[in-house]
Amino acid sequence: MKLEVCGGCNAKISASDLKATLDLLTVFKRKEILEGFSNNDDAAVIKINDSTALALTCDFFPPMVEDPFVFGEIAAANALSDIYAMGGEPICALNLVCFPEEEDRSLLEEILKGGAKKLEEAQCSLAGGHSIHDPRIKYGLCVLGVLNPEKIYKNNSAKVGDKIILTKPLGVGLLTSAKTVGQCKDDDFENAVKSMKTLNKYAYDILKDFPVTSMTDVTGFGLIGHLSEMINDTALINTENLPILSGAKESAEEFLFTAGGQRNRKSYSNLVDFQINDFALEEVLFDPQTSGGLLVSISDRSNELVEKLRKNNIPASIIAEVIEKKDKKIIVR
Repeated sequence: MKLEVCGGCNAKISASDLKATLDLLTVFKRKEILEGFSNNDDAAVIKINDSTALALTCDFFPPMVEDPFVFGEIAAANALSDIYAMGGEPICALNLVCFPEEEDRSLLEEILKGGAKKLEEAQCSLAGGHSIHDPRIKYGLCVLGVLNPEKIYKNNSAKVGDKIILTKPLGVGLLTSAKTVGQCKDDDFENAVKSMKTLNKYAYDILKDFPVTSMTDVTGFGLIGHLSEMINDTALINTENLPILSGAKESAEEFLFTAGGQRNRKSYSNLVDFQINDFALEEVLFDPQTSGGLLVSISDRSNELVEKLRKNNIPASIIAEVIEKKDKKIIVR
């Protein structure tokens, strides 16, 4: 049996609407909380002692593929990614399940098996979870990780002179959208699925030994959204170096846009100076990514890092550099 495709990170509430809602909250903060949601970081960080802190995150969404086992793999890889993005090692996770009461339970079994497979690959223990009946299938995880409180990778601390590295190609949102209307080549879609299933663990295991100044992962707010959070000055994107999945830009040229991409454009376009005349490429930059790559700013040894990542079959590229502050937070050339 197949799943109804209707989501992934494309299902996220827009950044502007989310911020407007969260700004209304009065939040009590304990002294142990080193990172909460005020800086839009990828996970909460709770200090245990001078050498140990915990990273806590959760993520779930409706399916973006028809295969339930693959959906489980992608959802788990996506949830685990936030821990790697903070500089942590995931240690345990809880399943989050929404499932229709009348639906075939074999679908749920396959989803959970896919998630369990990725947790095993990450050496992260499944420790329980929560499930409810819901009209639409949704799945994800709450993940707990461990890290050094003196070596937290924040998502907003890139500095002038840093190079920006992306570890996965862009375009999975456009390709999954094209697939739903039968306008995506099988090989292109399989490449997108392979990218979404790949754990960011392997990139993190390499880059943690380099002088990283800031890090996040590229998910529902697209490259532009997540890069804008990382930069306090201005980022200059070189579009010639952007890794893009085959077929993604072509999908944008055929106007197979995603709703999430349009929400991202509305939320972030005022931050960007597009010095290119390529609307389809703009769509790639705004495209919501499900289980996207790590976005890393590094102060030194950027070429060495990219070379090492590529030698380990991670298609990383230097896509931008941080320059002195200009009128716009991001310049695209």
